[in-house]
Amino acid sequence: MATKCGKCGPGYPTPLEAMKGPREEIVYLPCIYRNTSTEAPDYLATVDVDPKSPQYCQVIHRLPMPNMKDELHHSGWNTCSSCFGDSTKSRTKLMLPCLISSRIYVVDVGTEPRAPKLHKVIEPQDIHAKCDLGYLHTSHCLASGEVMISALGDPKGNGKGGFVLLDGETFEVKGTWERPGGAAPLGYDFWYQPRHNVMISTEWAAPNVLRDGFNPADVQAGLYGSCLHVWDWQRHEMVQTLHLQDGLIPLEIRFLHNPAASQGFVGCALGSNIQRFYKNEGGTWSVEKVIQVPPKKVKGWMLPEMPSLITDILLSLDDRFLYFSNWLHGDLRQYDISDPKRPRLTGQLFLGGSIVKGGPVQVLEDQELKSQPEPLVVKGKRVAGGPQMIQLSLDGKRLYVTTSLYSAWDKQFYPDLIREGSVMLQIDVDTEKGGLKLNPNFLVDFGKEPLGPALAHELRYPGGDCSSDIWL
Repeated sequence: MATKCGKCGPGYPTPLEAMKGPREEIVYLPCIYRNTSTEAPDYLATVDVDPKSPQYCQVIHRLPMPNMKDELHHSGWNTCSSCFGDSTKSRTKLMLPCLISSRIYVVDVGTEPRAPKLHKVIEPQDIHAKCDLGYLHTSHCLASGEVMISALGDPKGNGKGGFVLLDGETFEVKGTWERPGGAAPLGYDFWYQPRHNVMISTEWAAPNVLRDGFNPADVQAGLYGSCLHVWDWQRHEMVQTLHLQDGLIPLEIRFLHNPAASQGFVGCALGSNIQRFYKNEGGTWSVEKVIQVPPKKVKGWMLPEMPSLITDILLSLDDRFLYFSNWLHGDLRQYDISDPKRPRLTGQLFLGGSIVKGGPVQVLEDQELKSQPEPLVVKGKRVAGGPQMIQLSLDGKRLYVTTSLYSAWDKQFYPDLIREGSVMLQIDVDTEKGGLKLNPNFLVDFGKEPLGPALAHELRYPGGDCSSDIWL
């Protein structure tokens, strides 16, 4: 998008070149109505984030999906910086896989970026028949020009961590990426690093376990994931399983952006820790815990101890900072990872959460705070929920945050989020010394949407970003 060579493909040649790209002017967010009081389809919102625009902080377009209760969740591209050298490729389609319906919507964002339109719908029956997979999550474009989407289960909602492969031009379902019979027991997110011939995938739980809410008994029964699966990128085979100590529910996984790097981080939601994975001297993969967020002893909550619930993580494009959100405790953190073995806390900000003053939860014992944080009010709106999905500007100076995790869990943990809708916030980042500061003038209130309060989830910029682009 920002290249001037005339024969290049989409995106940027390197992560450091991407940092010099233009400032974001619009973002795309899926907005969910499943499990709310509004009977309407989920939709893709386009938000103006250009401070010079008269429509700054406003939803400028809404593209409703043709079906109900899909649970739009994450998104990806038809092609990205892994295809930078191919001038026949352009980043014009946003892929919207559905977590519950197992549909895939292909959205045209190239013709009119500020007013996307539906290009194609891939029905679940096609995916079920050709892949025996469903409950779709992460979408990544490949250097081959194909699109790969991870699955949480089989069509019946049992756990099955496989990968759907689509043609990147026609969006026909080609089959599974993994060899027949070679799926992982559970699935969720994935990241690949071709220079080391590796892909690593994570685990949440079987769709039948997580679909309608969280039951602590399912944790005791061992129904939630605690492993990373290492795949041979060329052979499409699982070659190693890493069992994470204290690493319950490893969700978002990020290799360092430098394509030569042989390490990265995964956020373990229920374990409330960050684990570093790395290639060891023997050429296989190892994992170690590098950050632990202590639980809080509480009264007035579903359990006597409240985990932080790390739900999203990000790495800046220069691989200097790690960011993550503690959805239950309510804080957003920035760590300097110049030494990846020893992350150093450089910024922390409370943006709502379950332990705010005056709420139903009383903190009895806290290893980190002396008092419960104040509720967050931005432009007169008290923020419901806690910080969840995060996206960093290319230059690393602005962090955007939304507050919805997944509609059934939102309803259970933050009923006020269902009633009042989620929000989008902006955080100013100190990229020199480290530090986070809330922008008090930025608020997108999805509680005021025309059809009723909506749950806005993952953020994407038209030109690519630090969680959708993989460099080769």
